[in-house]
Amino acid sequence: MSYLWKDFNIKTFPAETLVFRNGAFVPELSTIEYTDINKTYDKPVHIIYVGEIYGQNDLDINLLSDNQPVFISIKIQNKKPAFLNVLLKNTGKKSEIKTSIICQNYSDLTIDCKAEHKKSDTSIIVKTKLLAHKDSYTKLTGTAIINKNCENTTSDINFGAMADKSAKIQFMPAQRIQSIPNQADHSAYIYQATDFQINYLRQAGLSGQEVKQVLEEAFLNETDLF
Repeated sequence: MSYLWKDFNIKTFPAETLVFRNGAFVPELSTIEYTDINKTYDKPVHIIYVGEIYGQNDLDINLLSDNQPVFISIKIQNKKPAFLNVLLKNTGKKSEIKTSIICQNYSDLTIDCKAEHKKSDTSIIVKTKLLAHKDSYTKLTGTAIINKNCENTTSDINFGAMADKSAKIQFMPAQRIQSIPNQADHSAYIYQATDFQINYLRQAGLSGQEVKQVLEEAFLNETDLF
């Protein structure tokens, strides 16, 4: 899967894989049959969802196995209106789902993520980074659902955005908590470069457009999730 690193800067590691490109399942790059993560694997499961999307797109992950780590890397862009529905359900005791969503929006984009805990001692972490380009509109919705009799869960949904001045962004966080969790966090922020960062890059000889590109790449590629 070296092309994934070259083209999309996706961190890969020894894992059982499910790969999607441009919204379509790619069986020749996957070691697991389509969305079949209903058993425990010796290795972590890594779901990779990359490319350009438009229209309606769905990623439905239902983790049923105990003690199974699942990592999801979503790295997408859209130049036409697009909707991505991400449904994460964790029923596996002491299993975790860690999700990184990196998106570049040049048009209209809605991402609706639901993270549902269906058993005690489960973990779902979702971190989303958005680069909103000129005249784009983005709606980011994240809902954490902790059902009854699902104690000791860890839930964290985080939105971060870097936006052109003409871009419009709507954050819509929500929580439905019916059991006492270990952790239940929800946060959002807008990133803006400091004057020091901009001046430092200009003094290094970069043009205004090059400074903008460097800052955008740094924002998108910096992550501590995996």
